[in-house]
Amino acid sequence: MPQADTAKRFDALRRWAAKQHNLPIDACDLQLAAGDASFRRYFRLRLPDGTTRMLMDAPTPQEDGRPFAAIARRWQAAGLPVPNLHALDLDEGFIELDDLGDEPLQVRFHGDDAPDTLAWHDHALDLIHELQNRAGPHDLPPYDAALLGRELALFPEWCLREWLGIPEFPPGWDTLRESLIDSALAQPVVTVHRDFDAMNLMVQDERLYLIDFQDAVAGPISYDPISLLRGRYCRFPPERFEAWIEAFRRRAIADGRLSSATTTETFLHQAQAMAAQRALKVLGIFCRLTRRDGREGYLQRLPHFLGHLEESLAGLPEHQAFRDWLTTHFRPALEARLMADGVDPGARP
Repeated sequence: MPQADTAKRFDALRRWAAKQHNLPIDACDLQLAAGDASFRRYFRLRLPDGTTRMLMDAPTPQEDGRPFAAIARRWQAAGLPVPNLHALDLDEGFIELDDLGDEPLQVRFHGDDAPDTLAWHDHALDLIHELQNRAGPHDLPPYDAALLGRELALFPEWCLREWLGIPEFPPGWDTLRESLIDSALAQPVVTVHRDFDAMNLMVQDERLYLIDFQDAVAGPISYDPISLLRGRYCRFPPERFEAWIEAFRRRAIADGRLSSATTTETFLHQAQAMAAQRALKVLGIFCRLTRRDGREGYLQRLPHFLGHLEESLAGLPEHQAFRDWLTTHFRPALEARLMADGVDPGARP
């Protein structure tokens, strides 16, 4: 958004907030709190009595605050931990909601094998069970073959062609693409947050709260566990990942979300396929954010998600041709391009 438009949006948001609280403009203390990969921005409003609120600025037509507001109401009614909505102007794209503080879950991580890191992942997995059991997927857009395919297409379009200059599809791509889509569609359909990563879980009073759920869909049962366990901040050894996936399978069978006929091997294979799909999507999105949108800080995360992709494909031996291409062609090309762009491919993001 151009700087002049940004200033205009801020002024309009400030005036709107002042009106909601019957305040003069100069008594409306509004500070930028965060931005994200979209056009949304978040501001902290400090009221004269010391109360704080979070204001979401979701500028139309680039963003639509209606899904967020509708889902927030439904999930709150279901007893899920989401911020309260205090005021809305959905035509303008302004939403006032609870201020959940400045502690996203990743600040509680102190190394991949630290006890507190592992414990908080257990807490977050518990919240996924709550989400899937309490909030039905009705009224959510379907995570269907078309959407899965569009997400997968981001990898060859933005990561290969636009960023690396590789015009041809990798060996085995068509087979891999269809297999990943089929695996996702074969799973039970549940409510999917769709970005259940630590950055979208806030810690307040030692409890986790859900945020940034406006893109929720009705989709595969394994997607949110994968978003968490193969997310931005941690890399876990295969045995720990598999133990979490097996515990998830057992609990989902116990409460009826999964058929008792779903074997350990079947669910692990589906989880690995879902993880591969998400890693390919993320690699494409991060390159698009860099190339098209001029965003910084995303290239540094590419090796991390390439590692996730390689770990996922290790559990999908039927796609050996694509896996070999990753090793012999893609990884060297990615590392060379990162170094050319001044990014250390071996550095932890």
